[in-house]
Amino acid sequence: MELLRDLTLILLATTIVGHFSTRIGVPAVIGQLLVGVVMGPALLGWLKLTSSLESFAQIGVIILMFIAGLESDLQLLKRYLKPSVLVAILGVIVPVAGSYLVAVSYHLPQTESLFISVIFAATSVSISVEVLKEMNALSSREGTTILGAAVVDDVLAVVILSVLVSTTGTAVGGHASGNLLITTLLQVIYFAAIYFVVRWLAPYLVKIGNRLLIPMGPTLMAIILCFGMAYVAEVVGLSDVVGAFFAGIAISQTDALSEVDRHIEPVGYAVFIPVFFVSIGLNMDFSGIGKQLGFIVILTVVAVLSKLIGAGGGAKLAGFSWDSSLAVGAGMVSRGEMALIIAQIGFAAKLMGAARYSSIVTAIVLATLIAPFLLRLTMNRVTKGQRDRSKVRPVGEN
Repeated sequence: MELLRDLTLILLATTIVGHFSTRIGVPAVIGQLLVGVVMGPALLGWLKLTSSLESFAQIGVIILMFIAGLESDLQLLKRYLKPSVLVAILGVIVPVAGSYLVAVSYHLPQTESLFISVIFAATSVSISVEVLKEMNALSSREGTTILGAAVVDDVLAVVILSVLVSTTGTAVGGHASGNLLITTLLQVIYFAAIYFVVRWLAPYLVKIGNRLLIPMGPTLMAIILCFGMAYVAEVVGLSDVVGAFFAGIAISQTDALSEVDRHIEPVGYAVFIPVFFVSIGLNMDFSGIGKQLGFIVILTVVAVLSKLIGAGGGAKLAGFSWDSSLAVGAGMVSRGEMALIIAQIGFAAKLMGAARYSSIVTAIVLATLIAPFLLRLTMNRVTKGQRDRSKVRPVGEN
């Protein structure tokens, strides 16, 4: 069976590469991404992104963001709401302007230029989450701000995409883009309903799980909530990872947190999450890329710098230090699955020609590959600065 062969190759390769990546101080996720590039259509051609692997990858990113929600401190998220909004807004405006100017300079049509700018406005923090987890910094001020900003960023990108598709493109089946007013209203209702889920539904489901005469009852109810919220998020035109993230936050407020976290991580990291990271590399295709090389390089550079400057500038305006601001900006650089999803939606809605699609995907993947290195480098500077300050603390200070 082809799926079993693919899963065997992926899990064997990511296990070996992940081990040696960690051993030399490189985030394991980088090794997993490179496995996809090397074994995929870009180089060896041993793997291709089949519908079955896509389904595994989709479950992987949902579980990853659910775990991020579980490990997020809700009080910290509330505390850093203002910087998160500033980071998200500037982290959208600057990349939109930068990538639009690149597209226009290459004489692309107005609609296509606008759409490319929307693609690179998006942020996908699933890879940043993994790096922050490896560094035990997910609940830090920087990590919490990145998570909060990513949610706001996702909403802004989806709203902009909805406007663009509903006014200039062809409606895409399965996405709420036909009527902008209804779509926006549904999204507002969805976010309002999150309070109900956190306050009442999640504790009730955990209580039911505790009464079930089956193993891991609370964990099963938590997974049902995760998948259910992810599905409803997609129905109202949001990314499913938004629903998964808030489902994790809802469960984190119950007494089942430690049990669910202990059970869900082996499920995700044993199979689904490695497949997700490999799938990003499998999107790479170097055929005919030579003619577009200049466009790809410039777009990639702008994609990286615009998030660093925009999101990092938002953090600086919110009172963060320069090192922390750069770390927040680096955490927002990754475009990952969110940008790839938007690119696919726009391509299906005829907002972008086939000639540019592969180049855009390549730039997305390159920016995603660069992001973990930047985040690790900048977070190491933050950690070093904190250690240095603690060493020079006055003798009488607690």
